[in-house]
Amino acid sequence: MPAGPAVDPRGPRFAAIVTTVVLAVVLVTQWWPLLALQTVVFAIGAFAGLKPAPYSVVYRLLIAPRLGPPAEREDAAPLRFAQAVGFVFGLIGTIGFVAGLAPLGVVATAFAVFAAFLNAAFNFCLGCEMYLLIKRFSPARAS
Repeated sequence: MPAGPAVDPRGPRFAAIVTTVVLAVVLVTQWWPLLALQTVVFAIGAFAGLKPAPYSVVYRLLIAPRLGPPAEREDAAPLRFAQAVGFVFGLIGTIGFVAGLAPLGVVATAFAVFAAFLNAAFNFCLGCEMYLLIKRFSPARAS
């Protein structure tokens, strides 16, 4: 699955800010439908690509035109991996809340909000770093 073209790094950071707010609301309210919706957003970014992801669309249409061109671009593969990790935690959290296992839902959501907050506040993408470590230590593919 090709990761797609390089992306403006400000877009994923915007998405991390929105994600942090959404997941913080989920932690406070434990309203699982909002977590399920965020999980769908993660799924779109991970499996369909960053371009059709809802927060990417908002960034591209409403915010990017008001900014200058990006000074650099990022590979989409680590970002998509990070979205997949968010999807897993969102799915576990949603299942936990729906199954009446609120502590599981809270813990999974807390992990996801922590990762999103690191990206939003410090521009540190935990999922991206995981991707790079996995890539570094995975056996080389035969050419």
